[in-house]
Amino acid sequence: MKAFASRVFLALVLFGVWILLTLPVSTDEIIVGAVIAVIAAIVTSREGIRVLSGIRFTPKALAYTAAYVVVFLFELVKANLDVALRVVQPTIPINPGIVKVKTKLKTPMGRLLLANSITLTPGTITVETDGEDFYIHWISVTTTNVEEATQKIVAGFERYLEVICG
Repeated sequence: MKAFASRVFLALVLFGVWILLTLPVSTDEIIVGAVIAVIAAIVTSREGIRVLSGIRFTPKALAYTAAYVVVFLFELVKANLDVALRVVQPTIPINPGIVKVKTKLKTPMGRLLLANSITLTPGTITVETDGEDFYIHWISVTTTNVEEATQKIVAGFERYLEVICG
């Protein structure tokens, strides 16, 4: 039954993406999108959607997802402004380096979302992951202490992703 629910969820997600990509939609596009989404959900292997099993679908998780989007966008704008200000200064004030941070996230999806959130934020790039350890290239290293670096880079995202993905 769980496999069926996963496939239905996958079909709905694929159909939603189809609709967003084809806006404005016609009746023909809705029918074609629905058929393709259902076929794609049926033919995918269980391994192909296993990564989605880490996502929780509780009211609390959905609320945290909405909050996470807001927090991520805020951090994105803040990091863009920080990098832009560094670029326009006469001497670029950077201290690049790679720091190690730790995550409490256990699911592959949670770690994937965290790594991508870090990478999408200007000034940081996830270079390597090794279990709970992430190695981050940071534009301006202010600490090499694992706990402090984790607090500065990871903690803002992680507290939401713990509820969303575990």
